[in-house]
Amino acid sequence: MHKSGFVNIVGNPNVGKSTLMNLLVGERISIATFKAQTTRHRIMGILNTPEMQICFSDTPGVLKPNYKLQEQMLQFSEGALEDADILLYVTDMVETPDKNADFLQKVQHLSVPILVLINKIDLSNQEALAQKVEEWHAVLPQAEFFPISALHKFGIDQVLQRIKELLPESPAYFDKDTWTDKPARFFVTEIIREKILLYYNKEIPYSVEPVVESFKETDDLIRIEAVVYVERESQKGIIIGHQGVALKRVSSEARRELERFFGKKIYLQCFVKVDKDWRNSERAMKQYGYKLE
Repeated sequence: MHKSGFVNIVGNPNVGKSTLMNLLVGERISIATFKAQTTRHRIMGILNTPEMQICFSDTPGVLKPNYKLQEQMLQFSEGALEDADILLYVTDMVETPDKNADFLQKVQHLSVPILVLINKIDLSNQEALAQKVEEWHAVLPQAEFFPISALHKFGIDQVLQRIKELLPESPAYFDKDTWTDKPARFFVTEIIREKILLYYNKEIPYSVEPVVESFKETDDLIRIEAVVYVERESQKGIIIGHQGVALKRVSSEARRELERFFGKKIYLQCFVKVDKDWRNSERAMKQYGYKLE
């Protein structure tokens, strides 16, 4: 008997979805920073064993869209409700069930198993946790509840065990040596974007979109040329920094991370260009891989 299925991770921004995804898959697939809206795409990470294949999907945090990019991000999250065999709804000890009630209403009508993961329990106590479970049970009475701390890897094994029990019988959907549905270039752009999220403040990180222009691989080296697109000329100057120092730091950090990721030497060259107001452009959405067909 072989089991396979799609386990989709949803929830509001900054509750720990990407950290959880990486723990469950055992690979560093989703970028995880302390900033909200880190995840922009729906990213699949595949866990394979001889008896089963679990296809996890990390999704952008649910929010009310302010521009076209966020509209696409919300569509990725809502799409994850439609093809889930098991849904992981991630929340934490701070947020309440009335946040983004429209999305939660869609979750309430699902017929698939729902596991509500209450993250960041290390920041609270047993009494507060019991109260939080009660709040969520009133909204999702059909769900099962798991207290976890993704940061401290607490409760993850119990979640994984329950997923394995609930997984439907099915042949594998992907080859058993496949671990993601994304190409190598995607992870290059994500790692560059992660470093920008970490090193720049305010609106700057949310206004950038790295694009790989060239990816040439040999046995011992990968040569990469990437363009970091920004929305305004003033942002270009901030990204580059005085005498190019800021961009050099980002490129250097990204190169080191890419060498760990790919397991070989990386030559990375980054440029910065302006694509005016790209986050509100249908053309840009399609060009940068956000537009759903």
